[in-house]
Amino acid sequence: MRTAELTPEDVVLEVGPGLGSLTLGLLPVVAHVTAVEIDPRLAALLPRTVAERAPEPADRLTVVEADALRIREVPGPAPTALVANLPYNVAVPVLLHLLELLPTLRRALVLVQAEVAERLAAAPGAPAYGVPSVKAAWYGDVRRAGNVGRRVFWPEPNVDSGLVALDRRPPPPGDRAATFAVVDAAFATRRKGLRAALARWAGSPAVAEARLRAAGIDPTARGEQLSVEDFARLAATEAPA
Repeated sequence: MRTAELTPEDVVLEVGPGLGSLTLGLLPVVAHVTAVEIDPRLAALLPRTVAERAPEPADRLTVVEADALRIREVPGPAPTALVANLPYNVAVPVLLHLLELLPTLRRALVLVQAEVAERLAAAPGAPAYGVPSVKAAWYGDVRRAGNVGRRVFWPEPNVDSGLVALDRRPPPPGDRAATFAVVDAAFATRRKGLRAALARWAGSPAVAEARLRAAGIDPTARGEQLSVEDFARLAATEAPA
């Protein structure tokens, strides 16, 4: 809660509220909480739990029984912050989906598996830098915000956890889908230089090299050396005639 730096005007989107421990902490300090829960039993129980344990701010809660990966709109006031203990098996796709779906989100603080936190926050050139790092950076500045040991959970998991914070900023110039297609191609074969890795994406190794050179990128470089701005520029660059 402290790390999220929420204000009384914030509208928080929480994914996977479970038994409501985080929800109960959020409600007294923000304007509204929209909790998305896929489990119908937990979704039905959460309003009752809040009414019993935090009756005063209970009217600030909206519970949506839905799969966060499939949701296409969020009822109620537009969320300004995502604060969630994300389901670990789908943490990255949920985060990216919600950032794309909800441009009103100006910040996010999510708890994920420690290795995923490292990948999301990795900078170009770091060993953990990859597809999640680049795609998250499309939406904002990402950083590690703390470590969480496994003993604070019930039941205790077999992994450590980490907090990841994202502060939204305008994306780089270019098309998101086109940029993400280049990112996927570049990291599909990480050990190859970009000339070879992007051959199928561009149509041939020669065309890939031409587009890389036109974008000012060394064709022998690898995907982990490029920033999100480099990928966006490459996606927008045509091969010389």
